Amino acid sequence: MSSSIFNNNSISISVSDDDPDEQGRMRVRVRRKRKKHGDQRGQTECTQLLIRWFVKYWILLVFLPAAALLIFEATRIGKKPGLAVNSGVNEMKKPGSLGNKEPISKVKELSNLNRLDPTTHVVGGVRERCLKLLPAEELEHVELPLTEESSSNLVKRLVYLSDQGTPYGAGDSTDSWQRINDTRFNLFTGHQTMDEREKSFKVNETAVIHCGFYSENGGFKISDEDKSYMQSCKVAVSTCAFGGGDDLYQPIGMSEASLKKVCYVAFWDEITLAAQELQGNKIGDDRFIGKWRIVIVKNLPFVDQRLNGKIPKMLPHRLFPHAKYSIWVDSKSQFRRDPLGVIEALLLRTNSVLAISEHGARSSVYDEAKAVVRKHKATPEEVEVQITQYRKDGLPADKRFNGRKALNEASVIVREHTTLTNMLMCLWFNEVVRFTSRDQLSFPYVLWRLKVVKNINTFPVCTRKDLVNSMGHIRKAKPLTN
Repeated sequence: MSSSIFNNNSISISVSDDDPDEQGRMRVRVRRKRKKHGDQRGQTECTQLLIRWFVKYWILLVFLPAAALLIFEATRIGKKPGLAVNSGVNEMKKPGSLGNKEPISKVKELSNLNRLDPTTHVVGGVRERCLKLLPAEELEHVELPLTEESSSNLVKRLVYLSDQGTPYGAGDSTDSWQRINDTRFNLFTGHQTMDEREKSFKVNETAVIHCGFYSENGGFKISDEDKSYMQSCKVAVSTCAFGGGDDLYQPIGMSEASLKKVCYVAFWDEITLAAQELQGNKIGDDRFIGKWRIVIVKNLPFVDQRLNGKIPKMLPHRLFPHAKYSIWVDSKSQFRRDPLGVIEALLLRTNSVLAISEHGARSSVYDEAKAVVRKHKATPEEVEVQITQYRKDGLPADKRFNGRKALNEASVIVREHTTLTNMLMCLWFNEVVRFTSRDQLSFPYVLWRLKVVKNINTFPVCTRKDLVNSMGHIRKAKPLTN
């Protein structure tokens, strides 16, 4: 009985084996939550610490990298002079390196060579071509007047001084190398005194002047075959490269009529000939390379190759005695327009006898003199002698002459061969012999002194850029030695 009472009053309690584990998981979850909360608080404290450290030391963080960069750059700059001193060695070790200037020149050459696209500028809000040539079909029928000049010119006859009948002309050909009275006058130029210089600017019907080729022993020797060819030219385009300085660029853009009527003549010396042959540029049996007739000049009269280059540049009327027109192109440029069209546009259409470019950077002879000295194009002493003489003669410091810039850039010269322009060029040549070879300094002076030359076409720089593709000088010309 008692057992039944016990059985009736008993309470059944079910116990699951999972309860302890569930409680454990709950405790773990609680502990994990506490751990995560502690991590977030630690991260926050770390971030705050970093912010406080950055606010305190931010100047050092900026200053130290900047100082390191400055030290690095200073080290690089300090090494550059060493590269310049040993540039020859560096070029030999690394032909394609920046120390070798030839690749840069070649890149420029390739970018400009054979370009025919016109140069344009904006006039009155309208873009126009800088050089307005006749249409192509009209260029084929251009006829230039080749008759003798009008008798109305103030100078009717030029007499060029020579050594005939004077004791000055005798002697060995090596005398042409010697300076006379500490000047660059020699047997090629003759010795022009200051009194003769002053008289040469006076305009008379017959003008007696120095104009090169003074003596048979003066140098600048050309073969009889080349002389005969040049005497046949009525229109000439010429260039020169003495001392192996520049390559030869073929003219482009000409009409068929120009190919038949125009002589293209390049004057070389034997140094340039050897340099070009090394590059595979051989003169043909007909004495041509492409369109250029190559004339080899021997016994150049000046040690200064720049001065030798002034002979074909300024005295084409002596080299092409029967030519009526000539165009000079510096060796650093490629002539890219039809020569007959250029003469028509720059001379005939404007009623001019000579066309030359304005200077691109400066307008005054006196400003140019300072630039020549600053750029080491001539010594300060020789520039001072020239400028002092020009000041003494009264050359004004005006930046304008006849409504245009008073300073010119003579890499392209287009002219008619008249007694007056021939006289102008002779006087210009005498000035570069007497003073510096920088012809920009002397041309405005000669033009100012020879006041009767009025019809000069001083064309803008953009016209010059349309006439030629500029390559720049490829190599430095080698000077001659005694």
